[in-house]
Amino acid sequence: MKKTKHECDLKSCILCTTCLEDWLPALAGNRQCYQFNKGEEIFREGEPVNGIYFVYNGLVKIHKQWGHDREMIVHFVRKGDILGHRGLGRNGLYPVSATALEPVQACFLEMAFFRSTLRVNNEFLFQLMVNCVDELEESERKMRNLVHLPVKGRVAQALLSLKEKFGCTESGHIDVALSRQDLASVAGTTYETAFRILSEMIQEGTIEMNGKYFTIRDKEKLMSNITSL
Repeated sequence: MKKTKHECDLKSCILCTTCLEDWLPALAGNRQCYQFNKGEEIFREGEPVNGIYFVYNGLVKIHKQWGHDREMIVHFVRKGDILGHRGLGRNGLYPVSATALEPVQACFLEMAFFRSTLRVNNEFLFQLMVNCVDELEESERKMRNLVHLPVKGRVAQALLSLKEKFGCTESGHIDVALSRQDLASVAGTTYETAFRILSEMIQEGTIEMNGKYFTIRDKEKLMSNITSL
């Protein structure tokens, strides 16, 4: 992590677009701008929370330790999103980790100023609450899938969710570069199992892979792997 002279435009993230216009000068005076390299950890599960980030550019994975040597990707954060708000609880510790999947630029607000921002900006507070509810629903769906869906169904669901979140390029592949390991972490399985299932899906003509990019070729066949809950 390093400080950068590049600053956000104060009109791109969830905070800048929903806070009071009179509050923008306060944001400009209190923000700190940082650059994170691909693969760099932004914060780690269990660390004390000292502030909140807002992503200006790049992609971040939010993940949680699962066993001794495995992780589960909870969700992804991209341009305009808030990062670190899961640590707003009473214990003051981050319950998840955040790692840059590509070069990331982010604004940082110390916790004291961020809490003042919450008290002053009702619209932002409301949007943050909606965002937290959406994340809770997503987490609950993931936990339900872990219990009820077979592994192949979870991999299928992961691919469909990625397509819904990131969309597709003109060439048809899902518009995010992910390793097989990251996809395994999204689906809540091991690398070896994910590799085997992806190979089966390729042979069946359900998906295609080109490096770290996935293309869904037969959506109906892919969805047939997902058991109705």
